[in-house]
Amino acid sequence: MIQAPALQQIAKVKHGFFTREGGYSKGLFASLNCGYGSGDDRQTVALNRDLVAARLHVKPDDLLTAYQQHSPTVISVAQSWSPQAAPRADAMVTRQSGIALAALTADCAPVLFAASTGEVVGIAHAGWKGALAGVAEATLSAMESLGVDRRNVVAAIGPTISGAAYEVGTEFHHRFLESDPANSAFFKLGATAGHYMFDLPAYLAARLRRSGLKTIVDLALCTYSDEQRFFSYRRATHRREQQYGRLISAIAIAP
Repeated sequence: MIQAPALQQIAKVKHGFFTREGGYSKGLFASLNCGYGSGDDRQTVALNRDLVAARLHVKPDDLLTAYQQHSPTVISVAQSWSPQAAPRADAMVTRQSGIALAALTADCAPVLFAASTGEVVGIAHAGWKGALAGVAEATLSAMESLGVDRRNVVAAIGPTISGAAYEVGTEFHHRFLESDPANSAFFKLGATAGHYMFDLPAYLAARLRRSGLKTIVDLALCTYSDEQRFFSYRRATHRREQQYGRLISAIAIAP
């Protein structure tokens, strides 16, 4: 479990960016795969998630993930749900203690949010689609609706694919420049003609900064390049592997 020092300093908040290590899964899913939709044995995934819940000091049923769909949709959480009843969303916020908000990733960026007082927390699953659509800003707005001043929110960007590993095509590049010409700052020319390298964590951090946040932490950990610690969708694709595990990141207000 990896932690962000800025979040560790908030006494009421428990959080962790969990690696792929320390679980029960085998093969391509070894070992802490927490994604029910990955193709892994469902009971094994449940055991892995139980380990995560224990580290965060919440009940297993209170470790919550949504049905992620690369959207800017945010929900405010007041009570737990079963995995089968997970709502469709890519971000969650809560002021309810004892509930861990979690996101599943395998190259997309998990972003954890916490009010400096520890009274409200949030999480966002931010791939390029969600980031471009404003999922991070939507999470901040949802936290404000719970009474938080965004200037007092701490955000931490966890393990995600880095700019050195994220090669994209011309259409992808054009889409970001059409949204804002200034987005060119987050692209570098790739080794292949017509290709670019996109810096997703830097793009997210810049959007958060423009949204008024003062404290933004990027752990600068690349899921693609560190196979020992992280699952990666793109790495699996390059190897023509049909399945891949899911990392989990979570944040909670201590009971």
